Amino acid sequence: MRVLVTGGAGFIGSHTADALLKEGHSVRIIDNLSKPVHLKGKPTYLSGDIEFMEGDVRNTDDVRKALKGVDAVYHLAAYQDYLTDFSKFFDVNSRGTALLYEIIVEDALPVKKVIIASSQAVMGEGCYTCPRDGKVYPGIRGLEQLSKGAWEIKCPVCGNRIMYASSDETVTNPRNQYAMSKYTQELIGLNLGRRYGIPTVCMRYSIVQGPRQSFYNAYSGACRIFSLNLHFDKAPAIYEDGNQIRDYVNIEDVVRANLLVLREDRADFEVFNVGGGKSVTVLEFFEAAGRVFEKDIAPRITGEFRFGDTRHIFSDITKLRKLGWDPRNNVEKSVADYKTWLESADNLEDILEYAEKRMKERNVVRMSAQGAMDR
Repeated sequence: MRVLVTGGAGFIGSHTADALLKEGHSVRIIDNLSKPVHLKGKPTYLSGDIEFMEGDVRNTDDVRKALKGVDAVYHLAAYQDYLTDFSKFFDVNSRGTALLYEIIVEDALPVKKVIIASSQAVMGEGCYTCPRDGKVYPGIRGLEQLSKGAWEIKCPVCGNRIMYASSDETVTNPRNQYAMSKYTQELIGLNLGRRYGIPTVCMRYSIVQGPRQSFYNAYSGACRIFSLNLHFDKAPAIYEDGNQIRDYVNIEDVVRANLLVLREDRADFEVFNVGGGKSVTVLEFFEAAGRVFEKDIAPRITGEFRFGDTRHIFSDITKLRKLGWDPRNNVEKSVADYKTWLESADNLEDILEYAEKRMKERNVVRMSAQGAMDR
């Protein structure tokens, strides 16, 4: 098959492209090499056997050219950040997805399948259980609550303390600009796909970790932050109290899931959670990173928080497991692979403070009252 990977120069896209090549597919990438993700231009890790196009998924001519002769599409191009340029999330993510289907339909292209990169963020805080009210689906924590350092979620019905539960694909509760834009991609792909007979699959990735994550992307998460700090023998700041539950999944497991749904007809017109299968706190992830780097460095619990973050989120991956997929790799594997990649890079001195400084300038990272008192 000839497969197009939008956003194929990025983290998930490039690994998926490599795996497609190994399976004998012909691969074309379209990527606009946007900054700061690709701060230094086209990455050197892209295989010479891949047909590379520099282009934008919002540009009709670029997308039409990229789709020529294509049998399947991995639509991984997206804008992700914590910044308040709300319209850009929908311009890139929603419009780019709609344009993809528009051209396939208008040009009557024989595309056999479209696989869309969605996100666990679509589920928001996800599902919780209340001793009195049962399953509840809370909204985003308010600034007033977070500023007081009151991190835990309370029942939206009775106000009591509640416990997180795993969330399956029926949960949709997007609350920030990125999450809402990713949900629109699901709606566009699944509904237009059904209407026009274009098999479509939406993959709700949890926090994907491993090598090739951009050093400069603030959204790339704990593996980048912790690894860079440990590499330079520095103590990273951990937001809130570090007890947030997260769901980390290794890039190799994500790629196997991506390839599975390409060949599996049972996946058509479905949404799948792609998670690590194990809940891990942020502190536990840092401890695992410390073991990999063999460094005994204590993190800094500063009382800062990122406005818009979920408190706890954990994906139920039962549905994807029924297709024969299972996560094989743990967080130590993700960190170890990232460490190897990090140690092969150069000019790292400016990276560590770049993303954090940028978020503080945009008022994304804020200080709680308790954190200010502790200073």
